[in-house]
Amino acid sequence: MLQKDSLLEWLTIYRNVMFGLEIQNLKTTENVQYVDNLLKKYGLYEFKDKYPNQLSGGMRQRAALIRTLAIKPKILLLDEAFSALDYQTRIMVTKDIYDILRNEGITALIVTHDISEAISMSDRVIVLSNRPATVKEIHKIEFEMENRTPLNCRESPKFSKYFDTIWKGLDVHE
Repeated sequence: MLQKDSLLEWLTIYRNVMFGLEIQNLKTTENVQYVDNLLKKYGLYEFKDKYPNQLSGGMRQRAALIRTLAIKPKILLLDEAFSALDYQTRIMVTKDIYDILRNEGITALIVTHDISEAISMSDRVIVLSNRPATVKEIHKIEFEMENRTPLNCRESPKFSKYFDTIWKGLDVHE
């Protein structure tokens, strides 16, 4: 899943989320039911006949994620998936995506330059060196809280400690 949702503007949301199944010849009754359930579960079913330009940025990102999940990947790569969104929408979409990934049991590798996003969304943060990139540090992220969300992680006293540690490990200081 990329920075831009890459939804096809001339297709309805339903046709967009079915697109991966169609091109991979995986459009079975079981997979169609799975997509319908994802659309219902994540609040897009009533918008399935709309076109991408009729949805908010957050809804478009959810549709893009459902399109990706439709093929039942074992691991998901999110490459700066939220960077095109304004700050408030970004916070809400990270919660939506976090919930979807947890509920569906999907392992995700999130590439981001946003330290706060990395900490609030992840179990581990891997810091890379400058080019050519190598793994510089790995930070295990643990928040002992019920109902963890990206937003409530930001309120934890541990959050600023993680942030400071990761920031100091980056190659951006003089």
